[in-house]
Amino acid sequence: MRVMVIVKANKDTEAGVLPSQVLLAEMWKYNEELVKAGVLLAGEGLQSSSKGPRVKFSGAKRTVIDGPFTEARELIAGFWLWQVRSMEEAIEWVKRCPNPTGAESEIEIRQVFEAADFGANLTPEIKEQEERLRAEGSAKK
Repeated sequence: MRVMVIVKANKDTEAGVLPSQVLLAEMWKYNEELVKAGVLLAGEGLQSSSKGPRVKFSGAKRTVIDGPFTEARELIAGFWLWQVRSMEEAIEWVKRCPNPTGAESEIEIRQVFEAADFGANLTPEIKEQEERLRAEGSAKK
């Protein structure tokens, strides 16, 4: 199963405070463990919400809203995408993570949808198109 591991933002990450050299070293070591275990598929830190817009959908209308956004604990500071055997394995990996902000912080784990999760709604045509698009995207890297 694939999971997205979401590091929640806080006032420091939203203010653009960068991690210390010690925390960066700890995170690189942790990421190295994830790679060696075959768990890590992707992972990145994110710039603060002041550097990113949102697009609000209301029927056919689209409205662009520029950051920063007010509720820091509802924002994302970074993420990993992992391949694990179970949610329990993902939880165990998160428990081993260095504290991502050095202060009080929270990490959320969310399972990624797989094609089989969509059941009959995923028609053979849609599945073929999805596989073709993934192949095209991989070829362009």
